[in-house]
Amino acid sequence: MEALRIQLVQAELVWEDARTNCERLAEMMREAPADISLLPEMFNSGFSMSPAKVSETMTGETVTWMRQQAATLNRVIAGSLAIREGDACYNRFLWVTPEGVIKYYDKRHLFRMAGEHKRYTAGQRRVIWHWRGWRILPLVCYDLRFPVWCRQQNLDYDIMLVVANWPTPRADAWRKLLPARAIENQCYVAALNRAGSDARGWTYEGDSTVLDAMGRSLLTLGPHPAIGVARIDRTHLNEVRQTLPFHQDADAFQLEATDCAD
Repeated sequence: MEALRIQLVQAELVWEDARTNCERLAEMMREAPADISLLPEMFNSGFSMSPAKVSETMTGETVTWMRQQAATLNRVIAGSLAIREGDACYNRFLWVTPEGVIKYYDKRHLFRMAGEHKRYTAGQRRVIWHWRGWRILPLVCYDLRFPVWCRQQNLDYDIMLVVANWPTPRADAWRKLLPARAIENQCYVAALNRAGSDARGWTYEGDSTVLDAMGRSLLTLGPHPAIGVARIDRTHLNEVRQTLPFHQDADAFQLEATDCAD
């Protein structure tokens, strides 16, 4: 299993302006080589509760742009956007490879305090992506608050990827929950939050980070738009899991998806 370079692309997003956001993100991604470029939640629109306005299909302009960028930069492009399928809209985390393979995860826990659960459809499946020998668990923002959803049972993933629009008033929770998830699941965590402010007046402190399996920072960005690249390798993960095999004493349980909507 080869080492991976994960690029955090912490951007300030222009409200509901997909073209401008994609242009800015493309410019930022070009600044450094990487194997994976991680973009924010709803990276092409900001955290909009107007899915009729901002949603696209899986053959729309933004997904096409992701495929072009992945091929041009020879890396995975990963981030979420509003995707429309029939009468439903999803906050969908897309993983697009240089070869054009697309995998996705639909956000499970919709942020009811913003009415997301009334405007989007909750995902029903926890997924694990496999790439270059790594196993990757994708989460979107509010999912981070629900430890059972991302709990390891049999060391079934190696990296937790989190994309978010996590606002300033709850920044302390972001800083505490991320290392907790890394420690309890003995995995790398790469978490990307946006910066700046949006049209509703919410501000975002960034604090995007890559953590090792002991919860220690390998890379942490500040409050402003920035990029950074962290390298992760299998040696550290194996050492932690072999020296501290906590998973052998974990409680068994079974996840059952339920409808989150009112």
